[in-house]
Amino acid sequence: MTGLVDLHGCLGIEWLFEMFRILIVGGARAGKSSYALQCAEDAVSEKGMSGVERVFVATAQRSDGEMSARIDRHQSERDAGWRTVEEPLEICDVIAEECNRKSVVVVDCLTLWLNNLMLHDRDVDAEVERLASCISEVDGDLIIVSNELGLGLVPDTVLGRVYRDAHGVMNRVVAEKCDRVVFMVAGLPMVLKGE
Repeated sequence: MTGLVDLHGCLGIEWLFEMFRILIVGGARAGKSSYALQCAEDAVSEKGMSGVERVFVATAQRSDGEMSARIDRHQSERDAGWRTVEEPLEICDVIAEECNRKSVVVVDCLTLWLNNLMLHDRDVDAEVERLASCISEVDGDLIIVSNELGLGLVPDTVLGRVYRDAHGVMNRVVAEKCDRVVFMVAGLPMVLKGE
C-alpha cells in the first residue's frame, strides 16, 4: 500500500528475493541518509546474504568547514562494515563497477552530484540520461538519495532556477528507473512508488 511505512522494515517481505533500485527523496535533514542506510542493512540481514559488501558512494566534497562537518557526521553514522567511495562526478562508473549481486550500494546524494556537474560545466542532460541508463542496467541492489527542492520558494536568481529545474527533471528521470520511490517527511518515509 502506498503511504507511511515502518522505518525499520523498509524493504518488506516482497523484496526479500528481488534485486531492487530505490530512490529516497525529501527535504534537508528529513532522514533520507539514515533511511537509506537502514534499507541497506535490512537488505543484508533480511535476505540472509553472507559476504555482501556494503558500499557508500559519497558525492560531497569538503568545500568549507560546514560541509566538512556534514561529511564527518554522515561518516559517523556508518559502521566499519561500510566501504566508502568518494566520487563527485563519475558516479555512473562507480555504480557500474560496484553494484552487483554481492553488494548493496548507497549513492548519497544526487543533489550534490548535480551541483558538481554544473560547477564543472558538464552536460547535465547527457549525464542524467547516462545515469538513467546505468540504473536500468545494474545487476544488484542500489539505493539512491536525492533532495526534493521544488516544494519551496522560487529561487531569486537565474542560476538558482536553472538548478532547481534541472534537479526536478533529474529526480523525475531517476524515479522512473527505480522500482521504489520513498519520500521522507519529518523523518517519516512515505512510499510513492513500488509497494
